[in-house]
Amino acid sequence: MSTINHKLSITEKVGYALGDLAANLVFQTLVTFIAFFYTDVYGIEAGWAAFIIFWAGILGGAVFTPVMGAIADRTRTRWGKFRPWILWTAVPFGAIVMATFATPDFGASGKLWYAGVTYLLLVMIYSANNLPYSALSGVLTGNMAERNSLSSYRFVAVMVAQFIIQVLVYPIVLWAGGGDKAVGFEKVMMVLAVVGVVCLLITFLTTKERVIPKPEQESSVANDLKDLFGNRPWVVMLVLTTLIFVTLALKGGSYIYYFEQYLDEGAMRSFIDTLGVGGWFSAESSSGSATFSLYNATSIICQILGIFFSKRLADKYGKRNIFGLFLFISTLFLLAYIVVPPKAITTVFLLQIGHGLTYGVTIPILWAMIADVADYSEWKNNRRATAIIFSAMIFGLKVGLSIGGATVAGLLSFYGYGKDLATQTPETLAGIRLLISVFASIPFLIGVASLFFYEIDKKMETQIESALLVRRGETAA
Repeated sequence: MSTINHKLSITEKVGYALGDLAANLVFQTLVTFIAFFYTDVYGIEAGWAAFIIFWAGILGGAVFTPVMGAIADRTRTRWGKFRPWILWTAVPFGAIVMATFATPDFGASGKLWYAGVTYLLLVMIYSANNLPYSALSGVLTGNMAERNSLSSYRFVAVMVAQFIIQVLVYPIVLWAGGGDKAVGFEKVMMVLAVVGVVCLLITFLTTKERVIPKPEQESSVANDLKDLFGNRPWVVMLVLTTLIFVTLALKGGSYIYYFEQYLDEGAMRSFIDTLGVGGWFSAESSSGSATFSLYNATSIICQILGIFFSKRLADKYGKRNIFGLFLFISTLFLLAYIVVPPKAITTVFLLQIGHGLTYGVTIPILWAMIADVADYSEWKNNRRATAIIFSAMIFGLKVGLSIGGATVAGLLSFYGYGKDLATQTPETLAGIRLLISVFASIPFLIGVASLFFYEIDKKMETQIESALLVRRGETAA
């Protein structure tokens, strides 16, 4: 394999990270707003919204992602295997984002078809773009410490996108639309789509593939699949990623209902007035939407702080151990929401500070672990199939997003949520509280348990890296 133990420049790390900024401007919007957009903006009944989110996500993500992985691994261009897909999909990605958040009045059944088709296309183009992008991190360098560093850059970009979407977008939607959420979403998503396209083009221009398999290492799709399902760390990562994104979609999609419907309006207004930030929000913003934005800003700042500790801890103690420990601690903060009354706004913020700090440590590690799994597969089988290995992440992301997003809409329907009700029933409010606490915690806890079957600890990381350096005809020096 013609590769070097390459140290990446800051320019390349930043350029690569911009690709995740682009992806997360869309992904964070789906996590945070897709159920709300379909139910409260486009006027689709919650049960149908759950159906669209689940089945379009499964077909476009779960079914298409492995196919895309096999295609990407067999792509041959002068730009490499994965970079060209970032280029080819950039403009279509932006166009479909704008179409997904448009609100044409096609009648009740027409809206269902329009939402279903555009969401399916969005999930598919996201896979065609983000799977090669994710696999690219495994071929920029063979140095595991550099991958940890790259992941940290990448997830600072994720946090920037998360801040834009979870803190700024909803107030800007209300302002841009003059209170008309449909108009606001169309305007805001058009701007974000253009920004995303530009970021993806920069990623393409600033990165270079260096870990290039020798021709004799090429294999068939059948061999790739055989390697995958004989690779226990890959199976664990598939399960873990799915569970992580179920929780992210579930709690992320529930928060806006939690602030708009469950928490006390007067207590939130008093809280933001006490902090002196009430003037930061437009006249169209309610106390719930203003507190929601402030809450997300607090969470993101804490997650960024956690990310800065991630690399040092992972380098010292190993990715698996740090990931499992901090995921477990972060889950305890989520569970505590079940006992928070509607007026305890300060407690809500304190719990999110604890959750954000501890969960932030895990964010870069998840993606660095899957790059290690690609190395593990090469070390064990003497064949490298980076994209199809990374398909576990995108597959898990799409399935998790589909299950989590559909669960939000489905449980809201089950608990009797109605967007036109002046006051939700006590059963609905109890269901919203369960969504962000107990239901959101269960996948995280199962994910922690799954790590007991993940065998790539700190000792094995070092063993694999050294063995591959020798096999590739290199030395650590």
